[in-house]
Amino acid sequence: MQRDAGSGRPADAAADDAAAGSAAAGVVHRLAQRHETLATVESLTGGLLAASIVDIAGVSGIYRGGLVVYATELKGTLAGVPADLLAERGPVDPDVAAALAEGGRQRCGADWGLATTGVAGPDPQDGKPVGLVYVACAGPNGAEVRQLDLGGGREHVRAAAVVGALRLLAERIYAADAAEAAGAVRR
Repeated sequence: MQRDAGSGRPADAAADDAAAGSAAAGVVHRLAQRHETLATVESLTGGLLAASIVDIAGVSGIYRGGLVVYATELKGTLAGVPADLLAERGPVDPDVAAALAEGGRQRCGADWGLATTGVAGPDPQDGKPVGLVYVACAGPNGAEVRQLDLGGGREHVRAAAVVGALRLLAERIYAADAAEAAGAVRR
């Protein structure tokens, strides 16, 4: 295994960190330009998403806060995911991901909510395979969920989930920009 000389970590972990930092910088700066705010709700990433966001200078103007709801029952009590949904489908589910994102958005009073849930490994969970991840983004125009099927070890799955979530948010912001520009042209 190739290692990053600076940290002794695997080289692909250094690449994951760089990708997360770049994606986080893009969304932080665009949200600042739009005068909008962000909240996060994390399960499998356990705070990694929030950490990648707060690493960006100037983030205090856009980041409201986040929840780490690793235990299933906390997804309901803290993030507002309906208990019947959790009981019926379990924590690794696209509708649970959407509820996490919207719950974080509402509870933190943010314009945008970003959420992660999935199975980082090393073992499957409730019949769900390692590497199955759902990232969700809730914003002013509803929520979107993306399924990621990730390979690699636990560290890579978690880092790739962060990048996937940030990319989804970037796409949603871009779509909002395009819709607003189209609305301005029609006036």
